[in-house]
Amino acid sequence: MKKIQAITLLFAVTMIWGLTFPVQKIALDGANPFFYNFLRFIVSFFLSLLFFRKKPSWGKGLILGLFLAIAYASQTSGLKITSSTKSGFITSLYIPLVPFFSYIVEMIKPTLIQFLTFLVSIFGLYMLNDPSRDPFNIGDLLTLVCAVSFAIHVVLITHFTKRSDVDEISLIAPQFLLTALINLCLTPLGGGLKISMEFIFAMVFSALLATIFALWVQLKFQKEVGSNVSALIYVGEPVFAAIFSFLILSEKLSFLQISGMILLICAIIFGIAYKRDSGGD
Repeated sequence: MKKIQAITLLFAVTMIWGLTFPVQKIALDGANPFFYNFLRFIVSFFLSLLFFRKKPSWGKGLILGLFLAIAYASQTSGLKITSSTKSGFITSLYIPLVPFFSYIVEMIKPTLIQFLTFLVSIFGLYMLNDPSRDPFNIGDLLTLVCAVSFAIHVVLITHFTKRSDVDEISLIAPQFLLTALINLCLTPLGGGLKISMEFIFAMVFSALLATIFALWVQLKFQKEVGSNVSALIYVGEPVFAAIFSFLILSEKLSFLQISGMILLICAIIFGIAYKRDSGGD
């Protein structure tokens, strides 16, 4: 029952993350991405202290915060240059990277079925990107840095929270604080400090749902299914990013992209169903 709850909540987080791509694309028009991240995470930091009232675990929390800061700084700066759909695709490349880092950190090998599912996911992600429509640019490179950082972050969350001596809630505030401070230091590189209603809405939405709620779910429930299955659930992020970008930004979807979305959905269903039947990590 706890695994079903974990899968449901992780899937909800995936949908929220997908929605942030078009929302932030609008908010970052002419705005400073680093200042946006600073406000998002400093608000998240103070709210997390208010909501959870836990003594922060600074050591492991700051390690997680370093990779979270790199991921969001590179993602939001890249999103100003590349499209919302493409940003969602490249960010999601952390998914096939998770088993690689999981093996290095946790010494957990993906099963044959998981390995095949990851291969299907890579192919589906490639189709969703439809590279014939838009050449690789500097925004894509920045987003690729984000993908590597997110992969390491996902694996370290599972690795740290599996330990009996770690209170997962105590890891939240340090991550937010370090991410906020690093983005504050990078703010002079991001241009002017334009603030609009869209900027404020995106910042509050992202702070409450895509940051506090999402990280709480990851820290609390990701260990129930493991890094590899969590990564397969997160395959839904670029699918939702593409759907919401189509609905909100009117970004067009080609037949190849729609086919890729269907393939990714099949990979998610198969990966989760296999996990529940086999009981393996």
